[in-house]
Order: sequence, then structure tokens, then C-alpha cells
Amino acid sequence: MNRLKRVVLGEQGLVILFLLALVIVSITVPNFMTQRNILGLLQSVVTIGIVACTMMLCLASRDFDLSVGSTVAFSGMIAVMVSNHMENIGLGLLAALLAGVMVGAINGVVIAKLRINALITTLATMQIVRGLALIASDGRAVGVDDPAYFDIAQTALFGIPVPIIVMVLTFLLFGFVLNRTVFGRNTLAIGGNPDASRLAGVNVGTIRIWIFTLQGLACAVAGILLSSRITSGQPNAAQGLELSVISACVLGGVSLAGGRAAISGVLVGVLIMGIAENVMNLMNIQAFYQYVVRGVILLLAVLLDNLRTRATGKRT
Repeated sequence: MNRLKRVVLGEQGLVILFLLALVIVSITVPNFMTQRNILGLLQSVVTIGIVACTMMLCLASRDFDLSVGSTVAFSGMIAVMVSNHMENIGLGLLAALLAGVMVGAINGVVIAKLRINALITTLATMQIVRGLALIASDGRAVGVDDPAYFDIAQTALFGIPVPIIVMVLTFLLFGFVLNRTVFGRNTLAIGGNPDASRLAGVNVGTIRIWIFTLQGLACAVAGILLSSRITSGQPNAAQGLELSVISACVLGGVSLAGGRAAISGVLVGVLIMGIAENVMNLMNIQAFYQYVVRGVILLLAVLLDNLRTRATGKRT
């Protein structure tokens, strides 16, 4: 019985429930399984998916990052503004990547070296970075001068839009990092027991800085793709992204207590978030109800995390 419970609450159980839900939705919701809708669904979860890959590492190491939405918007703004000013898209993309890395590195240094709680640090950074985006744009969306910038999101390879390909590659990359590298194993070890990891010779502070730096880089990539897709840099973009990303990760089996993560589970969690929104759109349900659904999913994710923790016998 205990073994069955662990399977149901584990990664295999999540995949089975996801496939079951997918079959039910495919049968009951018209036009869900059309190629156009599936590509649209995948496009809609690109931002959440890319950021979730690094949020997975952050949560697995027993940290939080609430600044991801602001960093995505800020990076997108930087990409558009620098591209317009310098008349060079390449420089704009480089500036956006550097901006994201800088925000992430600052978060990491403050948390790891100054020992300020990650929740408070990233909450402050969330406000600061969003404020900088609003100040830089005077609170308005910034249009793109060079139409070639739109090609970043509109180009397709073998019929698959580039943003979806980037998201898939990101999942593959961080799946490899988590499961096949010393960095990934140390990340899980830190989340499981930071003191024991430190005594074992793991440089906990350096790894935490790298995790948040990678988080900033992922946000920058997501911000570039988002600004290209919506054809402008918008300082108010990606509001509430942090909650959606954390919900997807926890729903996918990443423990809020740290020390447990699976990239396949995160992928399923991201798809569940996307399918819920997509189904509501196909059924012409008002957008206001999406807030309720996101909140319910977040509560269910935390409940599942508690059940998983009890099933594995891990104390938080």
C-alpha cells in the first residue's frame, strides 16, 4: 500500500494523471488536438517553461526567486531599447542577456554572502527591477524599429516556431545539468542538507550564486522571446509569472523543502498550467476566472508537495 502511494504521488503517478487528463480534454474539448492549437499551446508556455528550468534548481536548493517576472520584463525592455538606440539587434540581445545575468548575480551574492533571506531579497529585487523597467520606458510600451527583431519569435524550423525549440533545448540542457553533472548533484545535496554539504566540502555559497545567475540568464532569454512575440518591450509584461512558475515546478514534483527535483516532472507541470489556460480559452471562459484557476492549482501543488514529503518520510 505504501509503495502504491509513493508511485501515485511520485513522478510516474503525475505522468499517468497528466496523460489521463490529456485524453479526457482531447475528447471533450473541440479543436484541442489540432496542430494549430497544440503549437499555440506550446507557444503560450514558452516563458513559463524556460524560467521553470532554472526555478527548479532554485527550489531544489531550498531557495525562492520572486523576481523572475520583473527580470523577464526588464530584459525584454533592454533588448528592444538597445536594439533601437544602437540600430543593432545583436547588441540589444547581448545587453538583455547581461542585464538578466546581472540581476541574477546580485540576487545570488546578497543571499549567499550577505545571508539575507531569499524570499525578502527577491521580493525587493522584484520591485526594484520592475521600477527600473517603468522608469526607463516612462511607463509605456516601447515599439521595435527594426522588423527583423520579430523574426526571433516568428521564424520556424521544420514547421516548429523557434521559441518552442529554444524551450525544448532548455529542458534538455537543464535536465542534463541536474542529472549528469556535479553541479546538479551538489544542488540537490544543498537542498537536502546545507550544513552536511558544507562539511563535505561543497562550496554552498558559490553554487547558490551560480543558481541565481543562471536564473537571471534564463529570464533574459525568456524576455527576449516574449518581447519579439508581442512585438514590443512592455514594462508590465510577465506580471504574476513567478507564481505560475513556482506552481508548475511544485506540481511537477520539485520539493519546497529542497533536495528533490525532476526535469520531466517540471515539464509535465508546465504543460498542465498551459492546458488549463488553453482549455478555458477554447471554451470561451472569461479571463477573470483564470486567476481563480491559477490559485487553485497553486494550492493543489502545495498540497501534493506535502503529501509527497509525508510519503517519502522527509521532515521539513
